[in-house]
Amino acid sequence: MTIIIIVVTFAVSVVAFKQAEVFDKLKFNAYRIVHYREWNRMISHGFIHADWIHLIINMLVFLSFGRSVEDIFKQLQIAEWLSNPVLDFAILYFGGIVVSSIWTLIKQRDNEYYNSVGASGAVSAVVFTSIFFDPWAKIYFYGIIGIPGIILGFLYLAYSYYMSKKGGDNINHDAHFAGAVYGFIFPLLIDYKMIDLFLYNFQH
Repeated sequence: MTIIIIVVTFAVSVVAFKQAEVFDKLKFNAYRIVHYREWNRMISHGFIHADWIHLIINMLVFLSFGRSVEDIFKQLQIAEWLSNPVLDFAILYFGGIVVSSIWTLIKQRDNEYYNSVGASGAVSAVVFTSIFFDPWAKIYFYGIIGIPGIILGFLYLAYSYYMSKKGGDNINHDAHFAGAVYGFIFPLLIDYKMIDLFLYNFQH
């Protein structure tokens, strides 16, 4: 599933890089979503990116954590926690795109000039689901410094919240924050008893 999403995202992003009209039709624009009922933008913006760096970084992070979460979901199926790991993974990822955009939709609904693109909200969701199941696994910051996921996750949320309040950098930090929170609680939406798995792994 991870590979399929990456391939499709790359393909759509490349087309959008070359064709401005495609980019314009797919990007997140809260004004058009609310006032023109173009609800497809709630999902479609996750398949296009601002530039090559934005695309490659998002997909590299997703490749690493997406495969890990897929493996976890398969193990949970064997343990009879999940019945359909592929479906649950799809709900996690695409739900992350939508949920991470809701607050932005509310805030920017009357701003016709606000646009946002990228899968960062969904990628944040996948990363934080990984943290839920393995909170002390080290995430390598810039590929060098290993920081336990639960600690880096807290710092990430604090940073996203701060930057959202500060603003001015053309990055949708609200989506990062909301996607991360959604990803962390997602296992509990499947089965609230999974809190026992988190607590066990957190204590060990």
